[in-house]
Amino acid sequence: MTIGGSIALIIIGAILAYAVNYEFSGIDIRLVGVILMVGGLIGLVVGLVRIASARRTVERRPPPRVREEYYDDYETRRPY
Repeated sequence: MTIGGSIALIIIGAILAYAVNYEFSGIDIRLVGVILMVGGLIGLVVGLVRIASARRTVERRPPPRVREEYYDDYETRRPY
């Protein structure tokens, strides 16, 4: 679950828990809203932990190899 999806779940859950006054038989809308908010909060924490752990690992690359050629006298040089 992405961070955006988690925030969306939190918002939808808050709307259901605090702003909706409609009632279904056998379904508590407020409880569904609280469950969505808790699920979104858990998803947000997991997403932030994954991002923090991914940024912590740094790949160390070896320095690039440089090819250097040295010549002793003028006659042994290669033409361009």
